[in-house]
Amino acid sequence: MTSPVGTQGPMSDQPLGQQAEFLAEKIGEVRNEISKAIVGQSEVVDGVLIALLAGGHVLLEGAPGLGKTMLVRTLAQAVALKYSRIQFTPDLMPADVIGTSVVQENGEGRKSLGFQPGPIFTNLLLADEINRATPKTQSALLEAMQEKQVTVAHTSHQLEEPFFVMATQNPLEMEGTYPLPEAQLDRFLFKLRVPFPGREELHDILERTTQGSTAVVRPVVNGPQILDMRQVVRMVPLAPHVQEYVVKLTLATHPEGRENALAAKYIRYGSSPRGAQTLILGGKVRALLDGRFNVSLEDIRALLLPALRHRIILNFEAQADGRTPDDLLEEIAGKITSN
Repeated sequence: MTSPVGTQGPMSDQPLGQQAEFLAEKIGEVRNEISKAIVGQSEVVDGVLIALLAGGHVLLEGAPGLGKTMLVRTLAQAVALKYSRIQFTPDLMPADVIGTSVVQENGEGRKSLGFQPGPIFTNLLLADEINRATPKTQSALLEAMQEKQVTVAHTSHQLEEPFFVMATQNPLEMEGTYPLPEAQLDRFLFKLRVPFPGREELHDILERTTQGSTAVVRPVVNGPQILDMRQVVRMVPLAPHVQEYVVKLTLATHPEGRENALAAKYIRYGSSPRGAQTLILGGKVRALLDGRFNVSLEDIRALLLPALRHRIILNFEAQADGRTPDDLLEEIAGKITSN
C-alpha cells in the first residue's frame, strides 16, 4: 500500500475497501508533502485535494504574498504531474494560453500550417492572477475546463487527463482587475479563500523562509492513480435523504422558487446544478478521506461555502445591507431541514 509512485498496480484490480484505503493513505502522504512547504492553511489544502479527486477546478482568492502560487507548485511536485504556470496580465492574448497555428517547414523545404500547443497542454495548470487579464483572455479557459479540449482553426485538440486548473486571483476590490464572468466562475468546483496567517503560523513561515534550506517535496501519487481514485470516489453510495438535502439547499438559493425569504430578498441568481453536483462529489471525497464509505450531512455542510459562494449572485439590496454570499448561505442552510 505504500509502494513508490509508478509501482502500484491498477486500483481496479483490488477490492473496493482496499481501493478506498489506498486513496486515503496516498492523499495523507500528499498532504504531508505539502506541509513541508506550506505552513497551516489546512482548510485550503484539504479543499484543493478534494477538488483534485472530484475532478474539478479550484479558484483561490486572497491578497498577494499568502502562498497561493507556492501551494500550486508544491502540489504539482507531490502528485508527479506535468505543470505549467501562466502569469495573467492585461496584454495576454488567448493564443498565449491555448496555442496557435504557425507555418512550419519540413526537411524538403515544404511549408505547411501546423498547431503549436500553448502552456494549457499540461496536467496541472496554474492560472496566476487570472483576474488581471481581460475577459477575452479569461474565456480561453472555458472550453478546456469543461470539455478538456481546445479548438483552434476548426480543429479540436484533446487535453491529457487528469487536467486540473488552479487559478488565483486578488480580491475584486483591488485596482487593475477584471471580475470573472458568471459562466467561468461556475466552472470552478470550489472557490477557496486564503486567509492571512496567525501569529504562530507567521513565526513558522519566517523561520522556514529566512534561514535553513528549502524543503524538498517528493512525488507520491501519479496521474493514472489519480484517475483511478476518481473512479473510486464515484462508487461511494449516497443516501436518498442526503441527496434530498442537497436539492433543498440548491433550490433555497433561487429567489424565484420562494423556497426561502432570504433568497427572494437578497439573491439575484441562485446556484446552478453544478453546485449540487459539487456538494455531492466533494462530500464523497471528504467521506473517504475520513475513512467512511457513506456521505453524511456534515460532509455537505462542511463544503457549502466553497461550493456555492461563487455560484450565487447578490442583488443591490444585499450590497446595500452589507450582506455577503457566505453569511447568506450559512443563514439559508440554518433554515433547511434534512427531513
